[in-house]
Amino acid sequence: MFLSTGASYAALADSFRLGISTIHYIIKEVWKAIWETMVPLHMPVPTADMLLATSDEFYLKWNFLNCVGSIDGKHIRLKCPSNSGSMYYNYKHYYSIVLQGLADAWYRFIAIDVGAYGKQSDGGIYRHSSLYQLLSSNNFKMPNARKLPLSDVELPFVILGDEAYLLLS
Repeated sequence: MFLSTGASYAALADSFRLGISTIHYIIKEVWKAIWETMVPLHMPVPTADMLLATSDEFYLKWNFLNCVGSIDGKHIRLKCPSNSGSMYYNYKHYYSIVLQGLADAWYRFIAIDVGAYGKQSDGGIYRHSSLYQLLSSNNFKMPNARKLPLSDVELPFVILGDEAYLLLS
């Protein structure tokens, strides 16, 4: 009911005759089970073959070669959490957490990072994300550089992002 209706913990506690802390625990456990079950099916860790296919999609749809994804952050509005000070207050003048996503050419998520404070910049969130850690340690299965069509010029694969994201080699 919480996920489908957005009912408050208090309303759910009244409906099911349970304590609010019990409702909180149940919801947390359900979210964890959903995440652990659905992520491997719908957002597996990208392989080099998956990234090559994404690159082909970027070329066909956007005429951009050797691109394995585009990245950006989205602020998700929330009520100010208790005792949080200004951690969640963003430059848009409301409280938020940030969802940072890496998407393919058809706007489907390849990887996400959720829960950064609203006050953080996209670049700061990226530098603390698991995606950045994987890329900087060469554990992200980025395909090897390949030649441009009708050319001997070999270029690496890239992730597109706005000016907030670091330019890394």
